[in-house]
Amino acid sequence: MSEQVDDNIDDDAKTLARLGYRQELRRTWSGFSNFAISFSIISILSGCFTTFGQAWNNGGPVAISWGWPVISAFILIIGLCMSELVSAFPTAGGIYWWASRLGRPVHGWFTGWLNLVGLVAVTASVDYGCATFISFFLSLVDSGWEGTLNQIFVIFVIVLALHALINIFGSHLVALLNNVSVYWHVVGVVAVVAILAFAPTSHQSFSFVFTERINNSGFSDGTYWFYVLPLGFLLTQYTITGFDACAHISEETKGAARTAARGIWQSILYSAIGGWVLLLAFLFAATHVDEINKQAGFVGSIITTALNSNLAIVVVGISAIGQFFCGMSCVTSTSRMAYAFSRDGAVPGHRLWSRLNSNRVPVNAVIGACVAGLVLTLPALYKSSAGVPTAFYAVVSVAVIGLYLAFLIPIALRLRAGSSFVPGPWTLGRNYKWMCWTAIVEIVIISVYFILPTVPAGVPGDAGFSWTAVNYAPLAVGGLVLLIAIWWFASARKWFTGPKHTVEI
Repeated sequence: MSEQVDDNIDDDAKTLARLGYRQELRRTWSGFSNFAISFSIISILSGCFTTFGQAWNNGGPVAISWGWPVISAFILIIGLCMSELVSAFPTAGGIYWWASRLGRPVHGWFTGWLNLVGLVAVTASVDYGCATFISFFLSLVDSGWEGTLNQIFVIFVIVLALHALINIFGSHLVALLNNVSVYWHVVGVVAVVAILAFAPTSHQSFSFVFTERINNSGFSDGTYWFYVLPLGFLLTQYTITGFDACAHISEETKGAARTAARGIWQSILYSAIGGWVLLLAFLFAATHVDEINKQAGFVGSIITTALNSNLAIVVVGISAIGQFFCGMSCVTSTSRMAYAFSRDGAVPGHRLWSRLNSNRVPVNAVIGACVAGLVLTLPALYKSSAGVPTAFYAVVSVAVIGLYLAFLIPIALRLRAGSSFVPGPWTLGRNYKWMCWTAIVEIVIISVYFILPTVPAGVPGDAGFSWTAVNYAPLAVGGLVLLIAIWWFASARKWFTGPKHTVEI
């Protein structure tokens, strides 16, 4: 891997013009701000808190202490492959544009829709997780707060609305808050780790943290290694995602061919390190195993059993604010992807979604992204019979599968292009072959696992089967793929030609 130095490289506007677009969005984001948005979307203060229970119930400490660094390494390889692509094609369309350029319109069509739905699901899951932790915070402050599903959903709607307003009326504020978010995540994680290290009266042993296996899934222990444990990897795969935001904001970033490429892999690497430290702090503080199991692995049970009420409030507050920053960045990324895809005529009502206001913000795309996230999360209003938030984990699975399948397509096309691919100033060099193959295999495997039932009650034919326990990710993703395939063959292939140039190239 190397950066090819070229003293005569075109400036950002010329680079964008060479790709076929005039500079319409304001290019005011620094390289740090570009890194910051992906770092904020990955948000270890969000994913590590909200999906901790998935790994605890499906594998236990082993799924976390060993699973996190192993899966993080695979994700970093995926990110490095994408860094090379964004360096060559720094456009707001991101991976959709890469697939169209390296393949045919059909590749761009499927990539764009998978990416858009994945981003909507990320926005929905992050903001719903944020609402859950705000409700948890309120319960710690006020013992009379019940935290019902309806109350959490109302908070979720309010959070979505706030994120929409911030993105619509504060384009400069978003960039500033993303920068603040980086420091909040760094300082916040250090504070949480310090509190969990020094405040509890006792800690778990190294043996527990690195060798203990737990299977609360309901599936037999005989399936632990090949079925239960991989389900626990959803914690890592979901937390470290959304890093394609660096690409979606590339048309607003200075020196994007280099800075956006660095932003992707650096946001993954730093999040992987920080997240592992944070998760180990959780595990060492998890001394009340029975209570944690009783609460389905909810990380809040570790916080409340290991800390006094005041420190618990501080830790939950730090996480909730970090999650709020994360959701704000998710809306930004989703709206830019919707804007770019609509700019090329792929989304129904594309003229509406690609319209910019006087501040050059795609207002309608922002609103549309938030409304779509709201609709996707409606099943969370119904309590699961399985005792775990299966609806939330289903939205998480949709996010992971949608995004990573979208990542797979341009990576596979780059592999197929071989030496004919013209890299930008940041390139993998000859390493692209083994890295692309590794990325493809990993994405295929996780996409299969995350559409499988997460509890026996979600398996059709099981004695305790309930529709509220069903992982509806395969229905959502499968239905989406079927719909966009039918749409393509029935209509879109006749008129969709891929990216539409706004300048002559």
